[in-house]
Amino acid sequence: MGVCVIWFGGVSLARRLSGMLSAGLHFDHSIIKDPNLILGQIILLIREAMLALLPLISGVVLVALISPVMLGGLVFSGKSLQPKFSKLNPLPGIKRMFSAQTGAELLKAILKTILVGSVTGFFLWHHWPQMMRLLAESPITAMGNAMDLVGLCALLVVLGVIPMVGFDVFFQIFSHLKKLRMSRQDIRDEFKQSEGDPHVKGRIRQMQRAAARRRMMADVPKADVIVNNPTHYSVALQYDENKMSAPKVVAKGAGLVALRIREIGAENNVPTLEAPPLARALYRHAEIGQQIPGQLYAAVAEVLAWIWQLKRWRLAGGQRPVQPTHLPVPEALDFINEKPTHE
Repeated sequence: MGVCVIWFGGVSLARRLSGMLSAGLHFDHSIIKDPNLILGQIILLIREAMLALLPLISGVVLVALISPVMLGGLVFSGKSLQPKFSKLNPLPGIKRMFSAQTGAELLKAILKTILVGSVTGFFLWHHWPQMMRLLAESPITAMGNAMDLVGLCALLVVLGVIPMVGFDVFFQIFSHLKKLRMSRQDIRDEFKQSEGDPHVKGRIRQMQRAAARRRMMADVPKADVIVNNPTHYSVALQYDENKMSAPKVVAKGAGLVALRIREIGAENNVPTLEAPPLARALYRHAEIGQQIPGQLYAAVAEVLAWIWQLKRWRLAGGQRPVQPTHLPVPEALDFINEKPTHE
């Protein structure tokens, strides 16, 4: 913008500045008689200079305001005006002096200096005869021609710097976007703030599972029978024909949990039955507190019939009932080849 003002209005500006210079060096007898008039003359010259330079200054200010808007908008903040004692610490400034960003800025400044110096030097060398002819011209004419040369030189400098400035703009945008990217630690911190600390949530889930397991173990004494796969699984069943339409699972587990279910059952005289296919099917397809699947009704009915016979035997004596074998468990519900999950 400043180059355009000089290019199109350089002659007019030169004439006004030449007139101001002539007026500033001119003294008449009134000023000699009254020195107080000198102050008024100085104020007049300053006003004329400001009016003469107003187009140039306005163009520069306009460009300074438009450039940030084109790059992302103006941001007014009073935070930068707040006093901070940390700004008095020289260590951050020293670190910035030796940072990669400072090195890049220094390299760009050197390249710009070389480019501007080369363009200006070439212009002066090429227009040296024309500059020498200014000495033979009248002051006003020489001033106008000089402003034309200055405008042309500034235009060439701007045209030479434009590619570098364009690259610098894209580089600054890229650097800014890179700084806005969240690091892995930032993502973890944000996830902790929004979703909660994964370690804390894991601990909460672990405590919830432990509480549910304690409640499950407390229901084992209420079971009518515990069906076992002696190697891995145990499932405790309860059935009250007056309150339930089908047997339900009150506890189940694998590994150490299964062993604990058997121990509690033994402490409370709960009958146990070793039926691996049925134990596996109940463990996989029946949930705690829910009724057993309909496909297992027949197998569980044989187990409950044996339990009722066992209770009568304990009361009346006689021949001990034989444990049921070859229970009708559908093959689709058994998973004999699947490895159990130890809880």
